Amino acid sequence: MNNTTISQASRRFDISTRTLRYYEQLGLIRGIRGEDYAYRTYDDESLARIGQIVLLRKLRVPLSQIEALLKRDDVREAIAAFERHAANLTAEIDALDTVREVLRALIRYLSAAQPSRLWDGLLSDESVRALAARLAPEPMNLKEKKTMENLNRVQESLHALRDVRIVYLPPSTVASAHFIGPDPEDVAGRWIDEFVKGSGLVQAKPDLRLYGFNHPNPVDESNAHGYEFWVTVPDGWDVPAPLTKQHFGGGLYAAHMIRMGDFLEWDWLDHWVRENGAYAYRGDGNPENMFGALEEHLNYYTHITEGDRGAFQLDLLIPVKRSEGGL
Repeated sequence: MNNTTISQASRRFDISTRTLRYYEQLGLIRGIRGEDYAYRTYDDESLARIGQIVLLRKLRVPLSQIEALLKRDDVREAIAAFERHAANLTAEIDALDTVREVLRALIRYLSAAQPSRLWDGLLSDESVRALAARLAPEPMNLKEKKTMENLNRVQESLHALRDVRIVYLPPSTVASAHFIGPDPEDVAGRWIDEFVKGSGLVQAKPDLRLYGFNHPNPVDESNAHGYEFWVTVPDGWDVPAPLTKQHFGGGLYAAHMIRMGDFLEWDWLDHWVRENGAYAYRGDGNPENMFGALEEHLNYYTHITEGDRGAFQLDLLIPVKRSEGGL
């Protein structure tokens, strides 16, 4: 049986590799990591599970319900869940039909009356008022609802971010691996791993550190982006192509630790930086490289030396400086 790589699975199901990693973090699928640090494959069982998830997501079933359905695998529970979901969709369709009727009534009224101003007599028209009365108050479309949910989660999490540390990253020489294209984290990570293992860097610099960041940063739902890794090296260390040697200036950073996949917490840390009062944002103002923010892979040493296959941990790092009004 040949396992399927994460890139092949991404193309097969038309979803991003980051989405697949997120499903893996939620425990919905199980990836198999090979010798390489970032390399993943999926067996036939996992591929079947991915297909099930993709179908349910296309049916707009929430991930929380998908998780319950896949864990229990109970037909009666699935029927009940689908009936609830269908009822919710029916209510949404009815609401949208009403919205469409109101819009058409507005078009008919404005086309016939030709008022000089938009609101002249509009709400006095009986048919328009009758249809408008059927609308739910302050409706939100799905995108607005999702945005509000995310904002609420940010607000709720602000008090939970008690582990934010202000850390100083020392200036250092780094070997950079940068790739733009499909699965950039995997490709750049593979280059870094091959360099570290082949050069004996761990023995020469056991305190090595691994940073990463989107470059360029995704700007739309296509998730098209690049990724760049930096591993610290001694100043005189040889860095072969396709890697390049660079200088990292270091400085103060607000740090918050996450498990790999919990990237929503970038929003939480950003909110903390903007609201804490003692520290302010310090960045280069360039969205191409995440405005100077970094992701440090905290347990890279054990992964590269011991083959540790446990959960990856990251420090999310936002460059900061003392604010003028800070304590």
